[in-house]
Amino acid sequence: MSIRHHLSDPLLIAHAAGSLPEAFGLVVATHISMCDACRAQLATFEAVGGAVILAEPVALAQGALHAAMARLDLPQISAPVAKSCDLPAPLGDYIGGNLAAVKWRSLGMGVRQAILPTSKGASARLLYIPAGQAVPDHGHRGTELTLVLRGAFRDATDRFGPGDVEIAGEELEHTPIAEAGEACICLAATDAPLRFSALLPRLLQPLFRI
Repeated sequence: MSIRHHLSDPLLIAHAAGSLPEAFGLVVATHISMCDACRAQLATFEAVGGAVILAEPVALAQGALHAAMARLDLPQISAPVAKSCDLPAPLGDYIGGNLAAVKWRSLGMGVRQAILPTSKGASARLLYIPAGQAVPDHGHRGTELTLVLRGAFRDATDRFGPGDVEIAGEELEHTPIAEAGEACICLAATDAPLRFSALLPRLLQPLFRI
């Protein structure tokens, strides 16, 4: 897998600090599981953050040391055996299954989505785009992270294949098109509704929660 489009440093730093909305955190964690470069960069940021924390002495709560020592005497719990899954581990664990278990909902023209349950602040969804099919032209009222899991898509900016993540802000208006030959499956997260150009997508937007 040759990944060309990576996460930005601000996103990795926010993920290391635990300050991302759950939906964005899911995209970041899934990409990191697929990308050696971003995984190494995240480890660097976590190490720096850990060093900062260690440099500032913090008083232990009363009884904290006793509780920690007591936990050392607890029996070790074996890690569960990994189940076969056709999704990256963070995403497979999150939805509790694989692609065959996803409950898709049609958006028209063969495009399907499955909204994932996440906390407030941003929403996450799986998208299935048939080979050669385009997603309606749209802009953004906030930030959209789109991670390709299978297949590939192109837009006005570049090509995005497996493991690539597109970071779209309010300045980008585009029409993603799945490449011919294979359906494109993506994990996307947004913190604001999309801004569609055509009338029909705008009318259907509340129904599809996009």
